[in-house]
Amino acid sequence: MPFSDWNGKMSEIKKKIQSFLPGGAWTQLHDTSYLPPEHSDVVIVGGGVMGLSVAYWLKRLEKPRGAIRVLVVERDHTYSQASTVLSVGGIRQQFSVPENIQLSLFSFDFLRNINEYLAVVDDPPLDIQFNPSGYLLLASEKGAAVLESNVRVQRQEGAKVCLMSPEQLRNKFPWINPEGVALASYGMEHEGWFDPWSLLQGLRRKAQSMGVLFCQGEVTRFVSSSSHVETPSGEEVTLKRVHEVHVKIDHSLEYQPVECAIVINAAGAWSGQIAELAGVGKGPPGTLQGTKLPVEPRKRYVYLWNCPQGPGLETPFVIDASGAYFRREGLGNNYLGGCSPTEEEEPDPENLEVDHEFFQDKVWPPLAQRVPAFESLKVRSAWAGYYDYNTFDQNGVVGPHPLVVNMYFATGFSGHGLQQAPAVGRAVAEMVLHGNFQTINLRPFLFNRFHLGEKVQEHNII
Repeated sequence: MPFSDWNGKMSEIKKKIQSFLPGGAWTQLHDTSYLPPEHSDVVIVGGGVMGLSVAYWLKRLEKPRGAIRVLVVERDHTYSQASTVLSVGGIRQQFSVPENIQLSLFSFDFLRNINEYLAVVDDPPLDIQFNPSGYLLLASEKGAAVLESNVRVQRQEGAKVCLMSPEQLRNKFPWINPEGVALASYGMEHEGWFDPWSLLQGLRRKAQSMGVLFCQGEVTRFVSSSSHVETPSGEEVTLKRVHEVHVKIDHSLEYQPVECAIVINAAGAWSGQIAELAGVGKGPPGTLQGTKLPVEPRKRYVYLWNCPQGPGLETPFVIDASGAYFRREGLGNNYLGGCSPTEEEEPDPENLEVDHEFFQDKVWPPLAQRVPAFESLKVRSAWAGYYDYNTFDQNGVVGPHPLVVNMYFATGFSGHGLQQAPAVGRAVAEMVLHGNFQTINLRPFLFNRFHLGEKVQEHNII
């Protein structure tokens, strides 16, 4: 530290001491309790379920206990616009990529045994209102072969899924109109839905009890150092290391610099912007240095409707071949659902206003065709939420950036991040603490694939 800086710090310390001495001029000390700490080993940008899961697993897997100081920075402490709490809260094992199936199988186990993981001494047990119920995926003639292939992979990974013909579908779920359905797949266990808000609160409560620090603010800048190295192919690249995160305090012009060793980008729909702040993608097009994190906000509508003559308690989580989906909500005849829009129908992500015509035009017609009882449904409420949409292949980005060497990603899941967050948090913590994935190998989800053009081909993105 330069001598002048040291003198300045000593002068401040002397002033504080003198203010407490008898006869000294008393001055009220500036309250800094709302500021983040000046130092943290790990700074996690984003305090939704994904960021909280990473924080939890870092503290659970650290050795010795208390070895790592973890800070979670979240700009919206109400979570009013957070993807987590605006989700439909489903979990399924019916994916086509083995890694996605493995992530969901572990996450289901985590949710089913939630209090073995998230119990806090002297606090009441956590209830995430878990409803075990299978997903029912319906395929037309065009999609039947892909569905059958997906189920083969799911069974190889230990998932219990059965295939159903239209006749079997009609026998098991007589309220479904099987017209146009060539094949269906049904999850016999390890699927269902839960309350996202309860999971978020449970993770936050547990992380806090383990010593994780929280700060309400917005990350506005990274301070980093650079070094130049040559790759085996002879290309010169710039390696960066973040040393300091600037956190702008909510409703204030103040910011606090936080020195850190590791940054976790779990900023969801805004993680692309956070990556850009760290210099990701700022290089010549076509190079690794010029490769951006392809994650952006996309808006999805969720509708809640009532239908007295609806399917009732035996309703699975239905995903129609049209892209429309629904599940039962609560114990009555209420249902929650929506529809995945096409590229041309993508709603404007600038705000979270709901387009009610979208339900009338795109959601209700296929639902009423598939479930005739829904002809008489009445929409009770609706809301919109953000996806962290990966425009490259709609799959997660997990692990370190190859050039900003101490920034790690946990983002880009394009709608299935909530259900996989318990397993993804563990994977990121393993990579930070051990330098590699220990339980589920998520190498296909590394950032490098964007530069190499290697897409993860998941057929069951909803």
